[in-house]
Amino acid sequence: MKDFNLNDLDVSTIGAWPIAAKAIVIVIICAIVLALGYFFDIQAQQETLAARQQEEKKLKKSFESKQARAANLDAYKQQMQEMKESFGTMLRQLPSKTEVEDLLIDISQTGLASGIEFELFKPGNENFIEFYAEQPISIRVKGTYHEFGDFISGVAALPRIVTLHNISISPKSKSTELSMNITAKTYRYLDESEIASTSKKSKKRRK
Repeated sequence: MKDFNLNDLDVSTIGAWPIAAKAIVIVIICAIVLALGYFFDIQAQQETLAARQQEEKKLKKSFESKQARAANLDAYKQQMQEMKESFGTMLRQLPSKTEVEDLLIDISQTGLASGIEFELFKPGNENFIEFYAEQPISIRVKGTYHEFGDFISGVAALPRIVTLHNISISPKSKSTELSMNITAKTYRYLDESEIASTSKKSKKRRK
């Protein structure tokens, strides 16, 4: 093989170059092609692979989370059933529209049975809240501490839900008796038409 000088080689006569020179050029061209292939193809594929691996990790975590929920599905169903039964029990403690008057009578009779004397018993307007209505009752009575205690205990023992608020007790002028002001609140569940009407009014207020 004859020695050659790269400076003596002419690109226009590449066909007449020595085999060694052609081999060197071919190796250089192959190296350039491989490098370009790496940067424009293989590197892009590696980036895509890395992205897929990250996505795989996220999907794996999501699968494990869903698998855990699926494993506890029976427990969740049991819990939901217990919550429905508990809600149904509380709902049954709310009177219907026709039973509210009877409940007001029960509160009044409880007071009379305790020995107190009513000076004011005034039901207010109902406030509609989602699936139930709240009705406040302004009450002012006179009696003794013991009678007041019996009245409050009697109201708490009623089978229907009644809550007592804003209790204030003060002595009556020129008397040994005491005066008690109290706000009682009774609740009733709404029928389907009332719930629909309440929902429409709520949506209008949001607009």
